[in-house]
Formats: sequence, C-alpha cells, structure tokens
Amino acid sequence: MTDATFEITGHRAIVWNGNDARRGALTPEFYEAIVAACKAAEDPSIRSVTITSRGDFFCAGGDLNVLITRRNYSEVERGQQIDILHDVIRAIQSCPVPVIAAVKGGAAGAGASIALACDFIIADEAAKLTAAYVKAGLVPDGGLTAHLARIVPKSLAMEMCVLARPIPASRLAATGAINAALPLAEVEDAAAALAAHIADGPPAAQSRIKAMVNAAYDQAMPEQLDTERDAMAWATGADEAAEGIAAFLEKRKPVFG
Repeated sequence: MTDATFEITGHRAIVWNGNDARRGALTPEFYEAIVAACKAAEDPSIRSVTITSRGDFFCAGGDLNVLITRRNYSEVERGQQIDILHDVIRAIQSCPVPVIAAVKGGAAGAGASIALACDFIIADEAAKLTAAYVKAGLVPDGGLTAHLARIVPKSLAMEMCVLARPIPASRLAATGAINAALPLAEVEDAAAALAAHIADGPPAAQSRIKAMVNAAYDQAMPEQLDTERDAMAWATGADEAAEGIAAFLEKRKPVFG
C-alpha cells in the first residue's frame, strides 16, 4: 500500500495516510498528498478536504532516526527541512475550503500539529494528542504551540508540551478544542456528514469566513473590524446572499452553487 494518497469523492478531497505499519508516521508522500488535496480544492466543485488514516492511528509524527542524521546538517539546512512541514501547515491554513481532521487512534508530534492546523477535528474518543518532543530534548514545530495557544488554556498547553502528557480527545472535546470525540467506528461517518453539511452551504462565504477567523488571531481589533466590514460589504452584494435571504424569507432551504 502506498504511504499516502488523496482522492476526490463527490465534493470532498480525502487524504489517506497509509503508513499503517509505522502508525502513520510522517512520510514525504503524506506531505505531498495534503498539499495536492489543498491545491485541488481551488476547483469550485471541491467543498472540503478531509485528512485521515487508512489504519487506526492518524499520525505518529516524525522519525527520531531521521532527526539523528540531521545533527550533521548546518542549522540553516535543518531549518529548511522543518520548512517542508511548515509548508504543509501553510497549505492547510490557506486552503480555500474547510479542512477536516478525522483522527483515529491518536496524533503525536507533527501529526498533532497537522490535526490542530485543520479547521475541524473529529476524533476517536480513545485517541490522544501527544507532544512528547521534550522527552527527546526537542521542541514543538508545525505550528503546534501557536494552535494550542489559540484553543486551550496555557496550563493545558504547558502540560502537553512541557510535561509531555498525552491529552485524551474526550478532554479536548470538553474544552472545545476539538469538535467531537466519538467511538472509533463513527469517526469516518461523522467526518463525511460534516463534509456534506459544508457542501450544502455558500462556498464563497465559507471561504471568506475561514480567512476571517484565521486573521482574527493575528490582527488587532481595528484591523479585524475593517476585515469584517469589507467582507460583509462584499457578501451583501453577492449572489449567495440573495439566495440565502430569499430562502429565509420564503421559509425554504437555500440552494447555493
């Protein structure tokens, strides 16, 4: 089985991490499949991207044996290798459609970074997110600290990163950090149902909303108000709003796209 693939199913692009023998450990193919799926989502027929695994573990992160070999690299060269992961995170964030992580088993290290970079997370209730970098004398990458700072209290981020404690999906769901923690057998169906719900919505508005929410974490209030003003001024004159408002007033389901 190939280490990773992506396929188009209806309005969804689905990335499958197929490195089952190594608990979904990172591979160049997995990186490439994520980036390719996010690129494919520029086609207006694609309404969401789902990242998941063929086996029962989402992604175990990087290979420490590979990191050992990088000791012989210059610091600049080591940074260039990390930027390959960061390009994947950027692709998820800049993807024009919502990206869903369907996490089975668990997500560790950069696997957790990839999951947390997604817009929605549906997780196996027995799954755990782990950032055990510190056990190897390392530090998080892949935007992990940035995303944790946005979605969990500092105390929980420190527990995860400094103490290297695995955090159960059920605990993260209770904080609102992930959308749902479900029995393993329900994860893929729940991700599909979420993708179908997204596909029923107004795609241009959804894309703008994703960009606005991402910007809100980095912009000061005056700039964010300007962003919201400009987006709302655009939306009010768009065909999606004409259909959405008409459907609301006529008490029917809107038809977008």
